[in-house]
Amino acid sequence: MIFRSVQLTASRTFFGGLLLGSALLALSAGQAWAFNLDDVGEKAKKLAGEQYKAPSSNLPSEFSEMKFADYQQIRLRLEKAYWTDQKTPFKLGFYHQGMHFDTPVKINEVTSTAVKEIKYDPSQFDFGSLKFDESATKDLGYAGFRILYPINQADKQDEIASFLGASYFRIVGKGHAWGLSARGLALDTALPSGEEFPRFREFWIERPKAKDKHLVIFALLDSPRATGAYRFILRPGVETVVDVKARVYLRDNVTKLGLAPLTSMFLFGSNQPSEQHNFRPELHDSTGLQIHSGNGEWIWRPLNNPKHLSVSAYSVENPKGFGLLQRGREFSRYEDLDDRYELRPSAWVEPQGDWGKGTVELVEIPTPDETNDNIVAFWNPEKRPAAGEPLDFAYRMHWTLDEAGLHDPQSAWVMQTLRSIGDVKQKNLIRQPDGTTALVVDFVGPSLKALPPDAPVSSQVSTDKNSEVKENSLRYNPVTQGWRLTLRVKVKDPKKPVEMRAALVNGEKTLSETWSYQLPADE
Repeated sequence: MIFRSVQLTASRTFFGGLLLGSALLALSAGQAWAFNLDDVGEKAKKLAGEQYKAPSSNLPSEFSEMKFADYQQIRLRLEKAYWTDQKTPFKLGFYHQGMHFDTPVKINEVTSTAVKEIKYDPSQFDFGSLKFDESATKDLGYAGFRILYPINQADKQDEIASFLGASYFRIVGKGHAWGLSARGLALDTALPSGEEFPRFREFWIERPKAKDKHLVIFALLDSPRATGAYRFILRPGVETVVDVKARVYLRDNVTKLGLAPLTSMFLFGSNQPSEQHNFRPELHDSTGLQIHSGNGEWIWRPLNNPKHLSVSAYSVENPKGFGLLQRGREFSRYEDLDDRYELRPSAWVEPQGDWGKGTVELVEIPTPDETNDNIVAFWNPEKRPAAGEPLDFAYRMHWTLDEAGLHDPQSAWVMQTLRSIGDVKQKNLIRQPDGTTALVVDFVGPSLKALPPDAPVSSQVSTDKNSEVKENSLRYNPVTQGWRLTLRVKVKDPKKPVEMRAALVNGEKTLSETWSYQLPADE
């Protein structure tokens, strides 16, 4: 997986803009303090006007040179988790610095009376069999933090959120396994000039009350060309919801400004089977990219593990949502008892307010194995703020196993995309390959289930100039009570990809989302 390290510096600030009378009243009531996004926003604005200072490592060689297996030995002592002595369902655990997590991130606690830094405490960790000079840790900090909450059992603290590396974070809900990640910001992803990875350099976490079912986190982001202030409101549950509000400042020009970025892994699947025999039919954190455009169109783009870097862009105005989804929850799709891919969540971004014109971009990077995150999706707005001017935006994130709940039940969706060598049945009933690629797309949903098998459903299919459609057939699928589309495509130049689109219609009425697929180049 892709990880980056994080760092900090910043000082405590107080809530500004209070009227003098209100301030005196607060003081007389016992110095009631408040902290909000504006406090972090002022820091981000100030940083944007200054020259960027790259973080420097404070990590001794005992930790910076350790192998991954050694870093794994450093475990959090659950009995030492932060807020263990507080009557709150949320607890905080921290990540130790080590390997490439070589710079500290400052973490503060916000209460009703104070904002204070949470200092590094080595007693919070079990170092296993590691041998090192204890004095080497005296000036260290934390690499990041995790949030603990009894989401599966009332008497057990489960890790439900993790903030570690650059601006990466991961979230799970009840019964979920760890899967894809999100980021605060992505800059110039997949460009020849190289991607820039902003960092969350400081956090402020509000101490929750005993009956609170949500946790509030503020973060300060910094990078050579951007700064930002973020507020996360985390609500754990069967579907864990995170409300994000952000204010970003640019120091310099950015070609691709990736808002609400998601990062995932796709190695192989039903639309791109493994080239080598594997008992696991599919291996991925996400099956595809789903988009709900401002004009109401639903788009589904199955993911690929291409042989060459691939970037797809979908022009959208005021998107209603986009996300990387793990469609297909049957264990038989994955057959993996260790990594449980069928339990990995989908992440859906629901913009708040109008985001204007822009593109939802999908980046697919070749990867030889499942240890690398090779999929990125984000919103790239058409309009950018001038240097020093704020860009305010907000969105809600859904981390869920219920993909049907992220779709309009009046519109059918793609259950699966199957890919194989194309063939034709001969008179002797033997199937003979004909040099085409076959794609089988199963559409399902309540809107199709309500139709009789003989309903006049038809397909609208289009492909680019690098292909010739040899077969376009549609038939009722009695197993799924949906419709199955079969395409056989002859590729003209195998060195180039083929773009295809398909949807189901009944007369003038569109019945399904748009299946948007890229057949990768073979060479």
